[in-house]
Amino acid sequence: MADTIDSGIAMVKTLESWGVDHIYGLPGGSINNIMYALREEQKNGNIHYIQVRHEEVGGLAAVDDGRVTGKIGVAFGSAGPGATHLFQGAYDAMMDRVPTLFLVGQVPHNFMNQDFFQEQDESQLFGDAGVYNRTVTTAESLPKVVDEAIRQAYAKHGPAFVVVPNDLAGQPIPADGYYSSAANFEKAEAPEPSGEKVAAALKMIKAAKKPVIYMGQGVRGAADDMMELSRKLQMPIIYAALGKDVIPYEFPALLGSGMRVASKPANEALKETDLMLFIGSNFPFSEVLFNPDAQFIQIDSNPAMLGKRHKTEISMYADAKKAIKKFLEMSEKEPETAWYKANIANADNWREYNEKMMNKTDGDLRFEPVFKEINRIAKEDALFSIDVGDVTQNAVRLIKNTGRQRWFTSGLFATMGAGLPGALAAKLSHPDKQVFNLAGDGAQTMVMQDLITEKMYDLPIINVVFKNFELGFIVDEQEDEGQERFGVSLGGINFAQIAEAQGVHGISVTKVEDLPKAFDEAVEMTEHQNEPVLIEVQITGERPIPVEKLELDPADNTPEAIDRFKKRYYAEDLKPFSAFLDEYGVK
Repeated sequence: MADTIDSGIAMVKTLESWGVDHIYGLPGGSINNIMYALREEQKNGNIHYIQVRHEEVGGLAAVDDGRVTGKIGVAFGSAGPGATHLFQGAYDAMMDRVPTLFLVGQVPHNFMNQDFFQEQDESQLFGDAGVYNRTVTTAESLPKVVDEAIRQAYAKHGPAFVVVPNDLAGQPIPADGYYSSAANFEKAEAPEPSGEKVAAALKMIKAAKKPVIYMGQGVRGAADDMMELSRKLQMPIIYAALGKDVIPYEFPALLGSGMRVASKPANEALKETDLMLFIGSNFPFSEVLFNPDAQFIQIDSNPAMLGKRHKTEISMYADAKKAIKKFLEMSEKEPETAWYKANIANADNWREYNEKMMNKTDGDLRFEPVFKEINRIAKEDALFSIDVGDVTQNAVRLIKNTGRQRWFTSGLFATMGAGLPGALAAKLSHPDKQVFNLAGDGAQTMVMQDLITEKMYDLPIINVVFKNFELGFIVDEQEDEGQERFGVSLGGINFAQIAEAQGVHGISVTKVEDLPKAFDEAVEMTEHQNEPVLIEVQITGERPIPVEKLELDPADNTPEAIDRFKKRYYAEDLKPFSAFLDEYGVK
């Protein structure tokens, strides 16, 4: 047995001990010795190097490894530009609290602090984002620092950064001079809430006239209990967008999400509610959207979140799943309430509206019929990587998630271009599952070079690009602010041809009647020919219905305004929440 091992190889073996089976990056002079170590370990079949075409794609994909699997994702970049390109992934991980490791190349240590080629103070560069941020100073410490970085990323739920001077990764160290703590590490688990606090919360809920549950992705894994609690306490469910995939679309009392990337029933209920059970979420717009006078019960596994988003009557540091079970154990079944029935009726009306729009065949092609086809071909356990913009809003409303599917996006940082990297991560980690990348033309333009990565690694992903020739989400903001359109035109890019040029099967659709054939072709290509495919759908630029600015209620709007609103958004059959409150006698 050899007495020494290259420090870089010891580092890669440390990654493997933590279950890392692939790593994203792009070669550069200051990362060469890590590349050589990867090459040697890949020969043994232990880890796979995924060569992206832009470090931003690798960084975002590494974050989505964490979102999709719960395991730490890893990306690297060389010194200077390679490091700065990782910035999007770094802040995405920080904002959404996803454990991720970023390995950052650096010039050889004897050239550091001399303004050498591509040199920068990278530990300072990532200081704001990282839960752990160190520059390696000796070859012997490299695997130990990486081991520590991973533990800190898991423990503190965020990105860790290790800056590696290139020469150190190529130096020999004693073969027995390092070890991994992976086998000893245990993830922290929040407790169940105290019985006294749960009892106090249940007393408040019982006294409330219009209570709702507002849940986030912290509830993932407890869908059945969450639905049972909703029925038992007569509390309709609203979710933060990142919790979209937890509760099945068809659950009657599921109102959707709030604010702008949102659903009509959710926003309307949030205006009326007098009590919120806020559980497993860090919704950032609560100060704008939530009723400040509503009573607030908060449950979170991170003590730093308690009381952060709303004046809170009862707060509980607790695991969301344990808390839901505790609420079920200690509560009595409430009789059916008019409030609960009115919300179900409102949600039914909203779903009927969306069905009508998804089945629309007259006029120019809109986005809704595209989602009809996505829902039609989607497998029960499909994974959806959603980009940022109108596509996020529309996917929140229209994907009929089964409760077994995964839906994820860049949350608090909202990085355009996140769809394709997320799809890469999902397919690498779940090669046997169907994976979608849904993106607008603005977001796809930012990362379209990495379609070739799908082809290069035989990743049969279904890419759907919604092309309306403009930044639709910003166009709508400019309209709301009474401004003329400016800086939002994208021109015309033929994404199907770009896909073909990279070896990915491209399909163009301009008519609603051609959608079924296009999506059937996508299924054939991905499932039977193991090829990635891109469907470019040219859609009208008509605005999605603005549920944050509804003009439906006669108490707040003139008949003329209501008529204009309904005509513009094809909403003739859409009723205001007040109609259902009146119908069921809710005061």
